[in-house]
Amino acid sequence: RSTSARRRPFPAAAPGSPPPAGPLYPGRHGAVKAEDTFKTSPFHLDLWFYFTLQNWVLDFGRPIAMIILPLEWFPLNKPSAGDYFHMAYNVITPFLLLKLIERSPKTLPRSMVYVSIITFVMGASIHLVGDSVNHRLIFSGYQHHLSVRENPIIRNLKPETLIDSFELLYYYDEYLGHSMWYIPFFLILFIYFTGCFTPAAEQSRMPLAALLLVGPSSLYYWYLVTEGQIFILYIFTFFAMMALVMHQRRKGLVLDSNGLFLFLSFIITLLLIAAWVGWLWNDKTLRKKYPGVIYIPEPWAFYTLHMNNLHAAKDGF
Repeated sequence: RSTSARRRPFPAAAPGSPPPAGPLYPGRHGAVKAEDTFKTSPFHLDLWFYFTLQNWVLDFGRPIAMIILPLEWFPLNKPSAGDYFHMAYNVITPFLLLKLIERSPKTLPRSMVYVSIITFVMGASIHLVGDSVNHRLIFSGYQHHLSVRENPIIRNLKPETLIDSFELLYYYDEYLGHSMWYIPFFLILFIYFTGCFTPAAEQSRMPLAALLLVGPSSLYYWYLVTEGQIFILYIFTFFAMMALVMHQRRKGLVLDSNGLFLFLSFIITLLLIAAWVGWLWNDKTLRKKYPGVIYIPEPWAFYTLHMNNLHAAKDGF
């Protein structure tokens, strides 16, 4: 017997026979759909907790950090604390989204996930630059509840072409950056949601930890939708989730604990948005900035209009 014969781990396949399924044939092995086995993932407490925590600290907390920290630490011509928060968010969030996709019991379209993550990082990075400059303008008297051309510090600029440059910056921040950031973000959540179904009714229960996380998660999504001005994207994602739940229910499938957590978070978010709009329904100043059928004011526009004078905050630093 030769050495090569002794080391051969498998018998040779007959000519014309299909290759055996196994680690040496990942393509064939990966073709077996996980949803056919009806695997159910336990509640991802670690991922959902880290996800919610970093959303609150690195996204919601970045403008707050920029306002409360002394300007001497972060001069206006250098990155602020909020910018470093944003940089960390742009790295940690796509990593957590990829880990979430990895834990799905269903085989998900990898190409769509990869393209979505790449677009997400690019959009969030575009937003980082535009948002950094726009928030720095607050310390010079810029008012978020007014449009770019209506702001006192902008409309008197000479030459007037500078105003066009600031409008371009606003476009990158509020439109292009938000679109390339939030569309893939919600798409990835929906792709993950499609794998959160099980035939076992006992799996459709949320543990106590999930119930405790629903509140902070929903409140963050409220901030994301209102500050990002992405209600249309959010509501279409929510309707798609509802349609999928109804479709799967006809097949005898119900949401597992992870899908139920995500779905319930979106439901509570819708209630919070309705309460927010109802509270500010008769605000004439905000109505002027947000005309049209869909009226959803930004929380930071409300803050600069009603809550605080940022010039006084600057003097207090």
